[in-house]
Amino acid sequence: GGGGEDGRASESDLERILPTFRASDVAVQPDIAAENGSSPGYTRWIPQEELGVSVPEPLGGGGEFSAMTPLWGTPPEAGNAFWTAMDEGIGVRMNWQTQDGNTYGERLGAVLAGSDIPDLVCIPSWELTGQIPQAVSSRFADLGPFLSGDAVLDYPNLAAIPTAAWQPSVFGGALRGLPMPAAPIGGVAPFYRQDIFESNGWEVPTNPDDFVALCQEITSPSDRVWALEANVKWAAWVIFGVLPERPNYFARGDNGQLVNRYETDEYLEALEWTRRLFDAGVVHPDSVAVSGDASQRFTSGESLMMFTGDGVWHNMVVEQLSANADFRMNAFDYFGAGGNDPVLYLGNGSTIWTFVNRNLSEDRIRQALQIANYTAAPYGTVENRLRTFGIEGTHYALEGGQPVRTDLGQTEVIPETYTFVATPQHTIAWSDTPQVVEDQTGWQKRNLAFAREPLFYGRQIQEPARLANINDGFEDLEDDVVRGRQSIRDMQNAVADWRRNGGDELRDFYQGLLDEDGA
Repeated sequence: GGGGEDGRASESDLERILPTFRASDVAVQPDIAAENGSSPGYTRWIPQEELGVSVPEPLGGGGEFSAMTPLWGTPPEAGNAFWTAMDEGIGVRMNWQTQDGNTYGERLGAVLAGSDIPDLVCIPSWELTGQIPQAVSSRFADLGPFLSGDAVLDYPNLAAIPTAAWQPSVFGGALRGLPMPAAPIGGVAPFYRQDIFESNGWEVPTNPDDFVALCQEITSPSDRVWALEANVKWAAWVIFGVLPERPNYFARGDNGQLVNRYETDEYLEALEWTRRLFDAGVVHPDSVAVSGDASQRFTSGESLMMFTGDGVWHNMVVEQLSANADFRMNAFDYFGAGGNDPVLYLGNGSTIWTFVNRNLSEDRIRQALQIANYTAAPYGTVENRLRTFGIEGTHYALEGGQPVRTDLGQTEVIPETYTFVATPQHTIAWSDTPQVVEDQTGWQKRNLAFAREPLFYGRQIQEPARLANINDGFEDLEDDVVRGRQSIRDMQNAVADWRRNGGDELRDFYQGLLDEDGA
């Protein structure tokens, strides 16, 4: 939002707040260079002797720090070899207070409401609900005096984090978050079984009508083969150019007035097209019923297309190649509707941050930033190798020139902890599956040609509390519409109710943010 006394930062404020960007001069250069903002790719395992050194000596000052982070899995035992090596490299002693990632928000709210707040606290964007955004501004330190502008150059690895990742790290008008940079596009990727497509001579369609026709052609219930998983609506948003989710769900309409995604023709067209696919019987019935395992259906060939997070790409390929050398999945290039190009909206450059307790002294804050500087060491450095794989011979061994994790590597390194303090620029680096690196970087480069910034790109926006829940119910209604349980008219009625119940007031709020910026 605009500048002022209510914790907002204008565009001009951001220029002053954001850290200077300076690329690392020690990391190994990628095998596939970034292009148009794409993630760089590494297709080979870099020998230890070729790795750069970004933190030549421990700089943490020997202090002890508590850190609260989410963890999906079993936490390692205290004093394990991996934590010991990381702490020695940084020059600190970490006291990890990991919490179950599935219930992290509940614990987070309780901790931030109390007086005993850890030195470092990780907060993912999906937990920024209720009173947590206000707690971020009141409980955590302004890191601007230490990181804004050229001050960040005291922490070279933090300086090498792209500016796009720092932009959404501004909360309450101040730089507060240490970011985990995200891919420029991705999130949901339109995966298809490239091996099956090629063996049958099927071509990926380039328009919505041909897509429906292909799905009908390749679906064979008698053979237990269906074209799609039910999450195809996530692809429909891109194909029809639908605005993204909150807070980037407003754009300027033809009359100059802000219009919300729910009010657009594109939103309804995407739902109608998705419903057409459901009506055609080309969606796996277990997926329609929200039953079973979508990944298993896809890898077994029961579903030939699946729309899910791009984070599954590498692991799924590795798991399948051991049993099926011909297995190949890829993501098809998005196409547009009505002769138009697809529209991919850039996601915020970071969606997970760690914050520093505001009660720490200046010296302690600087020591905390040395922790982040170490964990943010870029790919192609000794520090990044340690954080990612642990100690060679203890946590992994090289077999055929590729790293293989030991049992200790699985129990001590895989349950991520240091990763949540801060990470470097997003990379795609899988030396065991170089084809995946080539496919994923290529997909990014091609589709970034159709990417654009939403109106409030890179901004943290806290909507008025009284309007916080007016969007509830739309996702469930979308699913009901595409499954035929509700109609497009029901959706239009819901949008009319949304306007009356606060949507128009929300529009005025967002317009006020633009007016304050002079936009």
